[in-house]
Amino acid sequence: MRRSVARSVSLSAVLAAVVTIGAAAPSSSAPPSARQSKSPVAVGYGGAVSSVDADASAAGIEVLREGGNAVDAAVATAAALGVTEPYSAGLGGGGYFVYYDARRHTVETIDGRETAPRSADSSLFLENGKPLAFDEAVTSGLAVGTPGTPATWDTALDTWGSRPLRQVLKPAVRLAKDGFVVDGTFRSQTEGNQARFADFPATRKIFLPGGQLPVVGSVLKNPDLARTYEEVGRKGVGELYKGKLADDIVRTVRNPPVDPKSTRVVRHGDLTTKDLASYRALRRAPTKTAYRGLDVYGMAPSSSGGTSIGEALNILESTNLSKASEARYLHRYIEASRIAFADRGRWVGDPAFEDVPTRQLLSRRFADARECLIKDNAVLTSPLAPGDPRHPAKCKAGGKAAPTTYEGENTTHLTVADKWGNVVAYTLTIEQTGGSGITVPGRGFLLNNELTDFSFAPADPAVHDPNLPGPGKRPRSSISPTIVLKHGEPVLALGSPGGATIITTVLQSLIGTVDRGLPLVDAIAAPRASQRNAATTELEPGLWNSPVRTKLESLGHAFKLNPEIGAATGVQRLPDGRWLAAAEKVRRGGGSAMVVKPTGRWWWQSAVR
Repeated sequence: MRRSVARSVSLSAVLAAVVTIGAAAPSSSAPPSARQSKSPVAVGYGGAVSSVDADASAAGIEVLREGGNAVDAAVATAAALGVTEPYSAGLGGGGYFVYYDARRHTVETIDGRETAPRSADSSLFLENGKPLAFDEAVTSGLAVGTPGTPATWDTALDTWGSRPLRQVLKPAVRLAKDGFVVDGTFRSQTEGNQARFADFPATRKIFLPGGQLPVVGSVLKNPDLARTYEEVGRKGVGELYKGKLADDIVRTVRNPPVDPKSTRVVRHGDLTTKDLASYRALRRAPTKTAYRGLDVYGMAPSSSGGTSIGEALNILESTNLSKASEARYLHRYIEASRIAFADRGRWVGDPAFEDVPTRQLLSRRFADARECLIKDNAVLTSPLAPGDPRHPAKCKAGGKAAPTTYEGENTTHLTVADKWGNVVAYTLTIEQTGGSGITVPGRGFLLNNELTDFSFAPADPAVHDPNLPGPGKRPRSSISPTIVLKHGEPVLALGSPGGATIITTVLQSLIGTVDRGLPLVDAIAAPRASQRNAATTELEPGLWNSPVRTKLESLGHAFKLNPEIGAATGVQRLPDGRWLAAAEKVRRGGGSAMVVKPTGRWWWQSAVR
């Protein structure tokens, strides 16, 4: 039975913010071209939605406007992203869902990560004793895990929602039938996948209309997905795990439908109907970290997001980042990230298979033992050896160093709040841009290649790797949906796509708002640096071309250019009870922030602490 939702309004001090005119959702009856206006910031009453896509944000706003709560709106937004962001999310993927309950003042989470087949073992991606090339593994049935997204939606709605699935899917059904307007980002992502999409007739049919790249400004429809959504809404998500849709998924994975004319070698997977039938989305306790008088809640393992961000914040709390120069702030942030990734690589995996020391990784004692490694006049060397969180030794490693393994960089994130004060931060994915490239024939959605998030082999045979494949195991993720409270009330929520860069994107955005005094939309837009226990730190152009880079290089930092890191969205609670929604200004073509009842221009200058 569905529980009733909170009906309380929370008022919180929030961070300094400059708020522009809020954006409301365009009419759902408008033609697709009229629904494409985007604004990176919006403020008003009645609830807020922020995502990368205007149609998806509008779907969530529509549900809020009709009386649905944040959970209902989050599922509606996610389903719409399955239409307009099909290369990042959809029924064939998974994700992590973090929920703040305004009535109980509690944070709860759902682990909807994909799982390996029960036949999988540590040699899943080995051939003749050697790891497969990543590109060979990506486009294969071998890489497909049991999808977790439908079970996540069902669990969230059944536990905290107020509307049935069939109702919250209606905006996405309409969007799939009517179509959405192709923008430059969508065309570019399609072009990057054109060769492999062309090798699968079901994928080519939808995403390469007439065998050609979709034209910017054209309308792309997906009637197969509309019918699938209608069927799942009518019959329930059990249809995907035990019904005819489950049979279609298994058939596609075990015998990928490749064009007979293709020369591509596509390996078969071993997913079975029993794998789908036994899948469960898991409710887990969140991670919790105290930082500057705030409570930062995140996703516990199987994701490494909550533990890594929490550890880095614990390390950074001893430094007054609000008064530090830009060079010192970035230096400390980079080094804290390096340390957190060293410890993540050694200790974090699926807790059903690994003894993950989550509490110890987030302890102040462990942070103090690791923080003393950071020097203001020198740079740590990567790969940095991990510490031992169970037996912290000040300034000493607890094992042998091993480099960070590769993780794909495509996902999508949405953030939602409602008029009662409930909040959702939800990140969902199919892993690689375009996932496996394999569309389930007649069903309209791409399958994930999430199992490539496992380590194919240990980075160093002498170092235990908690992220090797196993039967029914969930690959480690970096997904980091985060909700921040003060005295039990929401201050902000945010998250980002970007593979392993998700952790550094969310961490840097949090520091930007809490410590550096940036409005949320500007913290999201600020140029990013990402250090993941590697020899070089990645920089976006805004830092690459900045004088601060020279100052950091003089300390010993080495950098490489990354044109774009992450694509965050977030919401804030303003002191008078209004919501501020914020999204990217430029990355991925800019995001879409909307509120139910927008208000005009306002200036806010209020401290979070």
